Amino acid sequence: MYSVTKMIIAVGALVAPTLAFSGDMTYYYPGLGACGRTNSDADAVVAMSPNQYGHCGQKINIHYNGKTASATVVDKCPGCGGDSIDVSPSVFQTLAPLSAGRVQVTWSYA
Repeated sequence: MYSVTKMIIAVGALVAPTLAFSGDMTYYYPGLGACGRTNSDADAVVAMSPNQYGHCGQKINIHYNGKTASATVVDKCPGCGGDSIDVSPSVFQTLAPLSAGRVQVTWSYA
């Protein structure tokens, strides 16, 4: 019985739906981030709101207008509210032109 229970829990973890968040996405010019890594504008990185910070090194998938981009958590965005995120210019441009400045996105941990 014990092995069946472990198997059910393992399968449940694999098929569990991914929790999606929504908020504003803005862009910033990365440097030395709160996670201790130095990054550039060309790196696919994200700064998380204080609400979500603490997932250094984890990847997220960002969705906007039928497009998807991935980014690695490397920084904290003190000015981001709720589930909003701040991404490098390279990530932002994958989803929208920099001239948009701020767009509403959904995102999830990968």
